Amino acid sequence: MEELIEREIIVELKSRFFDVISMGKLSLAESLARMVTLLKELLQATEVDFYKSEEWKQGMALEATTRSDPNVKISGCSPECCIGKLSETPQSFLKNPALLPQYDVVFVLDAKENVKGLCAIQMNSALVGRLSDRLLERIVDECGLFVKKIYTLAETMEEEKRYKQLFRVTKKFHSTMDMDVVLGEIISTLREVYPAFTYFLLLSHDHKGYEGLPVKDLEYNSDNETAMQSYVSGEIQFEDLVIDKNSIMYAPLIGKQGVYGVLQVIAPNSLMFPQNEVEFIKLLANTAGSALENAKLYEQSRKLVANLQLINETSHQLNTSLRLTDTMKFICNRIIKSFDAREVGIIMLNKDHQEYSVLQGSTSFFFSKEAANYIVNVAKRVKEELDPLFIGDFSSDIEGASSHFCSVMCVPMIQSGDLMGFALVMHEKPYHFAFDTFKLLQSLIHHSTLAFTNSMLREELERMVVTDHLTKLYTRGYLDDKMNLSLLEDAQGTFILIDIDNFKRVNDQYGHQVGDEVLIQLAQQIAKNIRSTDIGARWGGEELAIYLPGAPLETGVMIANRLAEKVKKHTDPNVTISCGVSTWIRGQNDTSKTVFKRADQALYQAKGSGKNKVVIQNEYQFDFSKKI
Repeated sequence: MEELIEREIIVELKSRFFDVISMGKLSLAESLARMVTLLKELLQATEVDFYKSEEWKQGMALEATTRSDPNVKISGCSPECCIGKLSETPQSFLKNPALLPQYDVVFVLDAKENVKGLCAIQMNSALVGRLSDRLLERIVDECGLFVKKIYTLAETMEEEKRYKQLFRVTKKFHSTMDMDVVLGEIISTLREVYPAFTYFLLLSHDHKGYEGLPVKDLEYNSDNETAMQSYVSGEIQFEDLVIDKNSIMYAPLIGKQGVYGVLQVIAPNSLMFPQNEVEFIKLLANTAGSALENAKLYEQSRKLVANLQLINETSHQLNTSLRLTDTMKFICNRIIKSFDAREVGIIMLNKDHQEYSVLQGSTSFFFSKEAANYIVNVAKRVKEELDPLFIGDFSSDIEGASSHFCSVMCVPMIQSGDLMGFALVMHEKPYHFAFDTFKLLQSLIHHSTLAFTNSMLREELERMVVTDHLTKLYTRGYLDDKMNLSLLEDAQGTFILIDIDNFKRVNDQYGHQVGDEVLIQLAQQIAKNIRSTDIGARWGGEELAIYLPGAPLETGVMIANRLAEKVKKHTDPNVTISCGVSTWIRGQNDTSKTVFKRADQALYQAKGSGKNKVVIQNEYQFDFSKKI
């Protein structure tokens, strides 16, 4: 009779366990809750607690209970304190266990192997005595089989969920070429599948510090040898940190063309990294590696297309008939915009490379005194090596250099084997420019050098056309054109006609070569004593002229007087000059010819009345021979 009752209990237990497993939709926690409830009902127990073995802690954690408050502290010795002794117990169940006095019966699941769990039961002592060892043994076996089955089902369902997640993320990877999206999707998937884990992306390439993502640089001199081993070998590596109670997995992000980084996954409270998670993380890392490679190649191709467009557009623009200053402004603005540069200068060297000049169109910094330190240091290296310079930290690379601008790129401008100058690009942040940017700058300057040369030669030719060969002053035709334009645009202007006194005597006494030198000396004095907007010109023979656009007569007289004094003191052989000054004011219907004529008449009067004089258009006369 007793055996029949026990058989009915076992059949009921198996049937109820089968119903739970057949439902299929219950979670692991719900299935364990059904188990302890069923045991409480069949054994007429007071409470039933199920503890799951935790390998790292060498103890157990409460997984399911029939108590109304699962957080209530159970008095007596906790199971985690006696896991070692329980594993040595030859029986699969214990009645009135001394190790756990708060319980009346304890089922030790998988006692013959490692202890996988405990069903700890509180019940009436009289009922415990009526439970045969045979019955308890069979209940333990059925509970063990049930727990194994539901854990297997839970793992299968979790694995199915993960691979669905992997399929979803793979579709997402193949629908985008954005590096930020790919990296964000990797982290998002890990957070969803392993919320208790910690993870980092150790990337081998330059990155922008992706906001909100755990991204780190994978540096070759890193102390993390395990991460570097995974990156170099392309294989999964593990690292168990006993002190930190962590186990770490390093999965390389592998593409077809190389390894792009390492996925670092940290499992907390693990003696060894959970083996059932390794394959999924490996697949995720491989999928992510391929996606990163595709995104990187796409990014590189777009960048290459943009670079080619930049070079093509720049070359096309430079080969148009732009003025040199406009050409410089264009190229400098493009470099600032495309390379995120702070300062851009185009520096030209003279024939012997001893002096330099900054072309107009360069940023304003290069016209300051502070810029000289950079230019001189860079020019020295360029002249010695004739190679481009790529400096991440200028202050540490070149002794004595200012440290305001740290990142420096310099590309020599070489035409037909001759060093003409160099382009200098700078930013205050150290290591601001990528090496790809440096290579693009080289290509850009290489394609632009011929255009620079042509533009400079064109303007030099234009200057030669309007410049007197001997005196380096403007030609009379250029002065005529500028004066006619001034008559249309300005309110007034003053014209000075200059003649060297007794110039024939100089030629006869010293020769025509010395006479030419005297003309050059006079021209130099003119250049020194007028504004950049004024026009000094050779009028013809030994006659020179100055036109002062917008200047009143008083200014012209002052300049003429000053020039006469300078010439008398600073010419060798010593000569004097005579000057005729004329002016025009809007509203008097003057032309360039009438202004010239009045100045010529004044000059004739000065020469006819003793020379070394400044005479003003028939109105005033100053006799320098009496003043000096």
